[in-house]
Amino acid sequence: MTTKLATAVILLFSTFYGAPSGELAANGLSATDTGFQQVAVTERPLTLEQYVREYFRDTPIMAEIARCESSFRHLGKSGKVLRGKVTAEDLGVMQINEFYHEDNAKALGFDLHTLDGNLAYARWLYAKEGLAPWLSSSKCWQKSDTLARAYNIKVTTN
Repeated sequence: MTTKLATAVILLFSTFYGAPSGELAANGLSATDTGFQQVAVTERPLTLEQYVREYFRDTPIMAEIARCESSFRHLGKSGKVLRGKVTAEDLGVMQINEFYHEDNAKALGFDLHTLDGNLAYARWLYAKEGLAPWLSSSKCWQKSDTLARAYNIKVTTN
């Protein structure tokens, strides 16, 4: 009975969150090369917040950005990918702007509309540009004193 329940949870989890593909980009980057990771599944399903925090356990500031950008939501009430309130082109849990990033994300093999694609592209973007793409929400994610001290975050505004 426990095995059947665990299998059902894993299938449900995989269906909702998706599973990473073996090759993510035409240039041969593997899931490991891009930092894309699959979170271990236990018998108890993770909340989306737990999943995001685990995904970004090595860069917790990114989980705080997800909290500020989307309140750890990837889908809206309609069941469609969450769009930004101010800018409708901002997508998903990390609120990545599809106007500026969708072509590049596709070229890298990421689908910004899926949870895993949104998170993986955010990881790639963070490695490339740091926190700059999310500066508009910095007043929110900088409120965490522990994270601010740990990362020595100083944001200048013009």
